[in-house]
Amino acid sequence: MTSTYDDLTLPEGVRSRMIHGVNGLDVHILEAGYEKPGQPLALLLHGFPDLAYGWRHLIPLLADAGYHVVAPDQRGFGRTTGWVNDYDAPLAPFGLLNMIRDALGLVSALGYQRTAMLVGHDLGSPVAAYCALARPDIFSSVVLMSAPFPGPPAFPFNTVGIETPSAQPNNENHKLAAALAELDPPREHYQQYLSTRRANDDMWHPPQGLHAFLRAFFYVKSADWPGNKPHPLKRRTATDLAQMPTYYIMELGKSMPETVAPFQPSDDEVLACKWLTAPELAVYIQEYDRTGFQGALQAYRVLSDPDLNAGLRLYSGRTIDVPSLFIGGTSDWGTYSAPGALDLMRTKAMTKMAGIELIDGAGHWIQQEQPVRLSERLLAFIQETGRANHSNG
Repeated sequence: MTSTYDDLTLPEGVRSRMIHGVNGLDVHILEAGYEKPGQPLALLLHGFPDLAYGWRHLIPLLADAGYHVVAPDQRGFGRTTGWVNDYDAPLAPFGLLNMIRDALGLVSALGYQRTAMLVGHDLGSPVAAYCALARPDIFSSVVLMSAPFPGPPAFPFNTVGIETPSAQPNNENHKLAAALAELDPPREHYQQYLSTRRANDDMWHPPQGLHAFLRAFFYVKSADWPGNKPHPLKRRTATDLAQMPTYYIMELGKSMPETVAPFQPSDDEVLACKWLTAPELAVYIQEYDRTGFQGALQAYRVLSDPDLNAGLRLYSGRTIDVPSLFIGGTSDWGTYSAPGALDLMRTKAMTKMAGIELIDGAGHWIQQEQPVRLSERLLAFIQETGRANHSNG
């Protein structure tokens, strides 16, 4: 296991280590800027199918700006242990409220009272959002990337005297799945596929091999693939969602490896990819070859189950009231993949939103594709909010 992170794959000044006893986990982190005590803490939360390693280009840039930068392998991912790697394992530990506790526990274990910077990408975005919603005293600013936050699920308001069923089943996902299946050709939402029992084995042992699958997956969701031309979608209907590429709205019955196989980059395109070199991709291959994808997929199963998200209604009507920023890539469909979420975030979910910024030359993997531009925006945001000088305690 020690061969994954070495001088060839980690930038100078970035180290790999384990933090033990964090909310039942032993958490693997990558960090920089740790040499000088009292540096303000920047916490970076990755998404799927990423790792702490996805922040490798950004970590030294923020450390050079005076931060102690920490990126953990989140619950279910990479070298973090203490979770059960089984489709039939209880899903509650992968719920958003427990992943907030993971983040809180890590901040505390590192000896900090608060973060100066909290950034969440993809699946890390809702984790970061709920961190800021639940504990603004600790997470005093938040940056969300690629996945807008529409706000917590709300209780029905002012319903006394209105005849409604005592228990209304939440079957919107089932209705959408049925409508997608009726399209020609039949389609399936990627989150629905990723929640299935077959998804882990499909991606762990793909017919083209793990190397080719991951290379194609990273490529097709990046700005390198010319087919990414995202735009807002009007509604969350089957016909609207079907405007997205097949890696979001898949052809029904196809696996994710089968879906991305036609978009395999050429040898020249691979050589031209400076943000994910062959040695860097090998880190992902080695880690996922060892763990499989099930732990990483558990969060999708939680998100698709209304019962497992019922606890989030604790925050019904609450807004994120700390300074916030949303960052996407101009070639990233993630910004628009949940129609209406961007507008809800801007108008309702956040009260101190600094803006919505889209970075040119970036697709979904913003922190890998355009780390310098991203670091500039993150540092400018923190300086503007007056939080650049936060210190430990």
